[in-house]
This record gives sequence, C-alpha cells and structure tokens, in this order.
Amino acid sequence: MTDADAAPGGVGVVVVAAGSGSRLGAGLPKAFVPLRGRPLLAYAVATAARVPHLVSLVVVAPEGHTDPLEPADPLWADLTLPPGAVVVAGGAERTDSVGAGLAALDPGCEVVLVHDAARCLTPLAVFERVVAAVRGGAAGAVPGLPLVDTVKTVDVEGRITGTPDRALLRAVQTPQGFEREVLLAAYRSGLQATDDAALVERCGHAVVVVDGDPLAFKVTTPDDLDRAERLLDRAATLRA
Repeated sequence: MTDADAAPGGVGVVVVAAGSGSRLGAGLPKAFVPLRGRPLLAYAVATAARVPHLVSLVVVAPEGHTDPLEPADPLWADLTLPPGAVVVAGGAERTDSVGAGLAALDPGCEVVLVHDAARCLTPLAVFERVVAAVRGGAAGAVPGLPLVDTVKTVDVEGRITGTPDRALLRAVQTPQGFEREVLLAAYRSGLQATDDAALVERCGHAVVVVDGDPLAFKVTTPDDLDRAERLLDRAATLRA
C-alpha cells in the first residue's frame, strides 16, 4: 500500500476470518484450516492485497488470535500478512465481526469490500467487478451466479407454497462492496440482516448484482475442502 494508492477513491477490504469452522471438523478456526499447506486465509488475503487502489486491508480474526507476530500462536505459523495490514478481533456474530473490521479501516477508503475468508479461491476479477460497479454509481454491489436448480418455497410443515422464477434468482457470493458511508450508516442503523447487502437494502439503497465465479464457493464442509484441493491441483497441472 503506497502513497500513490492513497488517492481519493481508495479501496478498503475487510476479510472476515473469525468463524469457528465447526462443520469442517478440523479443530481450529475455519480460516486457518490448511489447504495444500497454506491456511484458507492466506489465499483470500493474497488476492485481496492485489485489488487496485487498495489503501486499507483489515483481517478480522478469532478472539485471542489477533497478533500475527506472536510466536506462541500456531495459527499464524504459515501465514504472513502484507505490509500495512491490520488484524482485529471478531465478535460473537458476523455482524459484530464486520463492524469491528469497518472501525479499523483507513478513513481514506471510499469503496469498502467485505469478503469471507472461506471463499478463498475467489478470483481477483470478481473483486474488480464489484469495485467497478460501486465506482459506477451503485450504492452496493454483490457477485452472484444464476441458479441451475428449480427452487421451491415451503411452509413450516414442508409443504410447497410456491415456485419462484429462477431467472430472477441469484446465489450471491463475496466480496460484497459498498460506498463507505452507505455501509457505515447501515451498521449504525441497528437493523439486522443475513448479509451486508440485505442490511444496506433495508436502509433503502439499491444493490446491484455483478457476475460471480464458480471458484468463489464457500469452504464449509470437508467435501468443499476436497473440492478446493482438486481445483488447486488442476491449476498447478495446467501451469506445468
């Protein structure tokens, strides 16, 4: 992060890495589970650090694991953060963690991206599309993929109540990007939502969807981790 990058319109990225990862069953926080010898977080941070005009990178880590230079903390043994990156402690809920990350961002950011470390293979092009949409005038932008399966709505007893038009549906991913002041105001509103885009929507702002990428899937289960390993192996073979 250089002085040249600190021009107006700079980008800040909050990488959320405070989840427990209980469904992975690895016995350590999800973002620090190894993938081909490197923590998931290492892949996510490496891509975030390459976002053009980056002025601030904040990693939200589990409580008690916020010092990357602590030699006694094995979570950081295989991970080196880029110069200028800041680590803060997450909270009990994702909204608490994102809020902590937002508070630590450099005030020079005009565009803020919130990215889940578990989506560790998200290509740089997805980050760039989200930033471009916000710079183009959108209050917020999220990457998404069209659904290939038919989706049903059901009641509490499991009875089908409707069949939405899947052409109007998207499976959204991260990073989700916003004008800085829009996102900060949404977090100050006290409203609750399932993701940052929904929170911004509830505050009356329009959020657009840009093209996502199949590589931006979320590593949640052992099968997801196996999938990520196969993709890395395939990429290494293609480069050889």
